[in-house]
Amino acid sequence: MGKSNATSDALLSLFAEMVWDEAIRKYKERHLYEEIDSALAKGDQVSFLALTNELKSLQSQG
Repeated sequence: MGKSNATSDALLSLFAEMVWDEAIRKYKERHLYEEIDSALAKGDQVSFLALTNELKSLQSQG
């Protein structure tokens, strides 16, 4: 019974970490979209390009 509980705890911990990582990734993505919109509104091409590259990088990791 002890080994089963340890396995179950490890799986729950892994699942919680996966959920947390996904929540963080979605938050970062949403923030980048807002920053990209702001750069577009300001006509800031340098920031726009940097932010879109960062967004592409984030999306390729997920």
